[in-house]
Amino acid sequence: MSGPPDSREKNVFSPCPGSFQPATGWLSLMNESECLIRWVDVHKRFGSNLVLRGVTLDVCRGETLAIVGRSGEGKTVLLKTLVGLVRPESGEIWIDQRQIVGDDDAIERSRRLCGMVFQSGALFDSLTVAENLALPYWENTELPVEGIIERIGNLLAMVGMEGVGELMPAQLSGGMRKRVSLARALADEPEIILYDEPTTGLDPIMSDTINGLILRMQRSPNVTSIIVTHDLQCVRKVADRVAMLHEGKIIFYGTVAEFLAADSAAVRQFIEGSADGPIQAVTLADGAGADVDG
Repeated sequence: MSGPPDSREKNVFSPCPGSFQPATGWLSLMNESECLIRWVDVHKRFGSNLVLRGVTLDVCRGETLAIVGRSGEGKTVLLKTLVGLVRPESGEIWIDQRQIVGDDDAIERSRRLCGMVFQSGALFDSLTVAENLALPYWENTELPVEGIIERIGNLLAMVGMEGVGELMPAQLSGGMRKRVSLARALADEPEIILYDEPTTGLDPIMSDTINGLILRMQRSPNVTSIIVTHDLQCVRKVADRVAMLHEGKIIFYGTVAEFLAADSAAVRQFIEGSADGPIQAVTLADGAGADVDG
């Protein structure tokens, strides 16, 4: 099976261990069990706003990668390209050694591999919690009703939400909605879990509860996680590696310790939360009104 083209010569960040060296190409040094996801020179625009400007990034199998950056940088856009919710203008996206851009069958396969926890929860307001969790089983399995009810109970127990199956989403707090959304993402036992701002809008105690749930998911064999977040406490607690997106490109990629110690002006400004520095607040002129998340 062929792999992505030799496109890493100009990248300054380290690839997955043993995955790629520019001098010898993709497969000769790659341990296929390690590199699960790769974006290669991905571009995406919304109208005149060019959001992703040649993103190239690896995610190793079994690791947790945090993608950080200012609001409006396109972090969520990047996440959504993995499941076809956003389609890039150019570039390649490889998941488990299959290129998905322009291949609807590959995108459908990617959706089956991934579970996504949306920032808002994205629960159906007209359905109860139990009905929201039952949807993946109704659509993708032939389980009997008794089997679906048992699995719903197991999912709610897994995220500490026993006894809420008959509640409507409007009756849930923000933290409860996040946990139900996580339970729904786990229904198909995904190999890849995508988290979009899992702790945004939550108090510190609930944020730590969500971080603890993410850590529990990491203990599952072969689960790979990608977290879009602004929350440095979340990064410190759950991430293995960090990628920082700025002006449509990855400007940092490394371990959490390397990220926190980095001397890049943009990285330091983000970590310190300062208004002064090379990163400027997003304005309407930058496309803040466009369909750009994260």
